[in-house]
Amino acid sequence: MTIIHYILPNKINTFITVTSNPSLHMKRKLLIYYLTILLGFSGQLFSQTYQLTGNPVNTTGWDLVSNAAVDNDFIRLTTDNTSLYGAIKLATPITLSYCDKWKVEFDFRIDGNGTTQFGRGDGFTFWYLVNPPTGFVSGGGLGIPGNASGLMVGFDIFNNSTEGQMSKIHLLYGTNDTAGNNIEYNNTPGSTFHSPDLIATQPFVGPVYKHVEVNGETDLTNPTNWIIKIKLDGVLIVDQSFAPSGAAIGMSQGYFGFSAATGGASARHSIKNVKVFVDKVPILNATVTPFVCTNPATGTGTVDLTSFNAQFVNNPANYLFTYYVLGSSTPITNPSSFPYSGNTTIKVVIKDPSSTLCDNGDGVIQLNPTPFAATDATLTGCNNNNAGTATFDLTTAALTTVPGSTMQFYNTMYELNAGINQIPNPTAYASGAAILFAKVTTPQGCLSTAKVTLNLNPVVIVTDASLRSCFLETNHSLGTFNLSNATVTTVTGATKKYYPSLADAVSGTNEILNFLTYTAPSGVIYIKVFNAQGCYAIAKVTLTVLAPVLSNVLKDKIICIEDKTTLDAGPGFNSYLWSTGATTQTITNVGVGTYWVKLKTGDCTALQTVKVYASEQPVVTTIDISASTVTVFVNGGTPPYQYSMDNIHWQDSNIFTNVARGETKIFVKDNYDCEPIEVSITVPNLINVITPNGDGVNDAIDYSALSNKRNLQIGIFDRYGYKLFQADKSNRYTWDGTTNGSKKVPTGNYWYSITWNENNSKNTPIKFSGWIMVKNRE
Repeated sequence: MTIIHYILPNKINTFITVTSNPSLHMKRKLLIYYLTILLGFSGQLFSQTYQLTGNPVNTTGWDLVSNAAVDNDFIRLTTDNTSLYGAIKLATPITLSYCDKWKVEFDFRIDGNGTTQFGRGDGFTFWYLVNPPTGFVSGGGLGIPGNASGLMVGFDIFNNSTEGQMSKIHLLYGTNDTAGNNIEYNNTPGSTFHSPDLIATQPFVGPVYKHVEVNGETDLTNPTNWIIKIKLDGVLIVDQSFAPSGAAIGMSQGYFGFSAATGGASARHSIKNVKVFVDKVPILNATVTPFVCTNPATGTGTVDLTSFNAQFVNNPANYLFTYYVLGSSTPITNPSSFPYSGNTTIKVVIKDPSSTLCDNGDGVIQLNPTPFAATDATLTGCNNNNAGTATFDLTTAALTTVPGSTMQFYNTMYELNAGINQIPNPTAYASGAAILFAKVTTPQGCLSTAKVTLNLNPVVIVTDASLRSCFLETNHSLGTFNLSNATVTTVTGATKKYYPSLADAVSGTNEILNFLTYTAPSGVIYIKVFNAQGCYAIAKVTLTVLAPVLSNVLKDKIICIEDKTTLDAGPGFNSYLWSTGATTQTITNVGVGTYWVKLKTGDCTALQTVKVYASEQPVVTTIDISASTVTVFVNGGTPPYQYSMDNIHWQDSNIFTNVARGETKIFVKDNYDCEPIEVSITVPNLINVITPNGDGVNDAIDYSALSNKRNLQIGIFDRYGYKLFQADKSNRYTWDGTTNGSKKVPTGNYWYSITWNENNSKNTPIKFSGWIMVKNRE
């Protein structure tokens, strides 16, 4: 079984099989117990697991030679019978190269009954051979044919000299060409090893499997040799350097396998859990064929071989690279400037200094110099917003496919040849349609010129547009617009972006993202229209917020509170909807209150509110009564006023004469002719003369009849306005012609003033005044 133990740079171990090309410089060639099979699929590393494990053992990729067979979890090379042979080998030959270290592990068991004459025998061999066995081999050769070349590690249980039992390990790194084809007798100096007889301490024969580890590494003192260590059940058996001999010298390819044979003796030979560990740098591409050219004058060129490292491995700084000309074992001393003339094959050896056991020598750089010629190219740019020019990145012109080439650009061929006026900003070159010239230089120094044609894409055609939106109910200066409805282009497949200003549209900043529901006042926005080539033009869109259209007929009204009226929104609207539910132009029989109507004009609907107010009623502020004359004073309401004492006959004057004494009413209405206000008043009985002589006739003025009036005040004044007497509840609102309740006033004329508030809802103030003569006898 062959397992390739591959340690990746991140130290994760996997078992893979790698194939590499045969090495042409075998500094460290030995037959090792691993394989590197490069199955070059598109230059990618392909892995396959070779192993002899499982139950039953999986032998995919291996060939069994009779009498070998699978027996559950092990491979039985021979049964316990005489004159038998069995082998198992890898079906594919393996190329070995560039390996510093290797390791092989397997388990073996030798058991059986043996024969009466010779006992048990003979043993088996683990090998890596150019010419593996294909048929019967006598028992004495441990299953190895004559003249087999490679690495052979034999586990021998039969002493051919004494015909007795033993347990010895033989190692041959050379050709099996001794007498009887028996490696027990091969003692080629430096290429062989024979252990002491281990039968007493580590007998090979028995029912229990024994574990073998074989390690090899390059002998740095002699790189053609390998230092090989063999452990049996953890006990070190050999640790020394071995040199290849015979046909093993220069060996680079062979088959890995196991074989066993019985002769006159018999034994059952079994192996299992075979593993071969190898660690090889994975490469991305086996062969790199870069463009290289030669100087026509010299026929030579130079190339930086290290510039291709990244095509072989990821993170090339983690590896060591060595370069060889094919057929030479001497490394190239200056790979960063390698001279060449004709076709040259470079072998690349890649080593991971941190963890690799085997290098990778499969890399090839194939140098095939060819003439260099740059190709003309065309660049097409955007004449954005019809500016007349486009901005070109000249370095993107496909003038060559040679990596690392440099380009210089000129407006004319004359300037190119003279090396003057080189275009200084080739990555952002503003130009209209034009033809430029380029000088292209490869990393090898080869020169060529090419023409660069600059074209302009057709201008993106846009037209300015306008959008109208109804006002928002919450803010009549704002509207909500669907900007995508603006018809600014007929370009098929165009994409649009929206911006609040022209500067934003040019720079691509402050893009309007809510363009489907954009709320704004009347103004402008800008739409940047892109075609399929990414070119753009900018269109202006005028936004108009439609002001609400209201009725100039519908006005607030004032009516009498008990009246009804008609509200008319006027003609010219598409529809009407009143707060009453009516959908007519007018609504009738409307009383005092607040109403609204929705007036639709086009697609917009305006809400207009109208109020019907109750007219303000007039208020009687005061009434003056002088003798039989009543004067009414009014405030509020809407003049002119009209007055009445019977609510039938009305007069414009506020003065009533010859009013009878006693209770009466005053009616007042304003210009709205609403239900009049009504005030009840009392015209007191008028007494003009008193004779306070005690005869019981006209001895006093008595206004106690007014005592039920609110705020009643009665005052008596002399002709100079001096208040002589105050009538109140204490004197029962009477006056007997005295002052201070005792002194009689002189005979003469006196004035009285009486004020009160009528007992009505208005508390109408009344003023009653007049004169009185007092006749006092002294």
